[in-house]
Amino acid sequence: MADSEHNRDNELQSDFMIEKIKERPINKRKLIRRTLITAAMAVVFGTIACLTFILLEPVISNKLHPAEEPVPIIFPEDQEEMAPEDMLSENTSIEGNSESDSNIDKEQMQEIFSRLILDKNNYRQIYTDMSKYVKELNHSMVVVTGVSSNINWFNNVEESKNQSSGIVIANNGKELLVLTEYAPLKKAESLSLSFVYLDSAISGNVSVPAVLKGQDKSTGLAVLSVDLNEIPSEILDSEQGIKIASLGTSNLRSIVGTPVVALGSPMGNTGSIGYGMVCAVNVQNQYADSYYKYLQTDIYGSQNAGGVLFNLQGQVLGVITAQKPNADMKNMITAIGISELKRSIEKISNEEVIAYLGINGTDVTEEANLELGVPYGTFVRETDMSSPAMRAGIQRGDVLVGFGDVPVKNYDEYITALMDTKPGAIVELTIMRPVMGEYKEMAVSVTLSER
Repeated sequence: MADSEHNRDNELQSDFMIEKIKERPINKRKLIRRTLITAAMAVVFGTIACLTFILLEPVISNKLHPAEEPVPIIFPEDQEEMAPEDMLSENTSIEGNSESDSNIDKEQMQEIFSRLILDKNNYRQIYTDMSKYVKELNHSMVVVTGVSSNINWFNNVEESKNQSSGIVIANNGKELLVLTEYAPLKKAESLSLSFVYLDSAISGNVSVPAVLKGQDKSTGLAVLSVDLNEIPSEILDSEQGIKIASLGTSNLRSIVGTPVVALGSPMGNTGSIGYGMVCAVNVQNQYADSYYKYLQTDIYGSQNAGGVLFNLQGQVLGVITAQKPNADMKNMITAIGISELKRSIEKISNEEVIAYLGINGTDVTEEANLELGVPYGTFVRETDMSSPAMRAGIQRGDVLVGFGDVPVKNYDEYITALMDTKPGAIVELTIMRPVMGEYKEMAVSVTLSER
């Protein structure tokens, strides 16, 4: 009996030992929720880390490796140049004061010229020398290419390219700055610069990306920039490499008759050349706050001409434009005078905003001053709608004679004073207004805006 009870106890213990322990059932919803929360938190923390790196990386880099600021571009002011006839008269007065001396000089000159016989060899020599001169000037010339893409009828992407001639105007230590006509490039999706005018052994097929720095919509010209690190050292440092153009002056009394060379694409093709002279000067100020001189030449070229006008001293006199002041001279090469361009392209090169007042004016002529009593200054022909000038009450017929503390005697002096002032500045203008047959002085306060 005892044995049977003992055996039963052993069986019960054995059954207890072989029982399986059930695992706790998995809550799938809870597991999925925790997984999603963990993933979301990882995304949030990753995003915060990326944003923090993006925001702090430039600051840390600038602290460790401070970037050099570009050197401000300042173009030299126009120098007073003496006309050849003035130089001749001055030398004549110094060397000899008697009329007999000047007569002897004239007789000697006539005798020398009578012995001088020019033939085809002289003609060939002139053009040979001019060819060498053009090669020197071409070290400042580049070609800008604008690339845009379109989808054709068959849904294929096609690239179209437009080109414009450019002139290297400055190096600010970080970038090479190029002045070019922007009309052929304004629809481009990307811009590049090539040095096709240099020796192929140096330039090869080098093409570097360019960026629009700013444009002057009044003239259709733009300043492009190229990172110096993108340009091969042999192009920058070699004597046969790229050179900064020398900007001359177009604001000369004797500029009509000046021999000039047209480079770039005066005939419509890249690398074409034209020789001639400045035969007329036209002043155009059809846009508010603008004053430009157009140099008309006797060079017959393309209606879509581009490039630069050089004088024989290696200086830029003007930038060729398709805008024509005379409708009956469409094929004659015309350039915008460099003296009037310096002010705007200097501002654009330094990424400075140009101030805007909104006055379209002109000079007061001597006849108007003497016969009608119009004071010298900027005669207001009209003001732009909603411009600071119109809001200040300036109207047609007013004469601007003072811009702050600066007296204004003509329209060019007004443009110069405006260029020297920053947008947002409050300026006290001195206006002469015709009242009952005479001009009365009045002061007008105006806040300049951005051009």
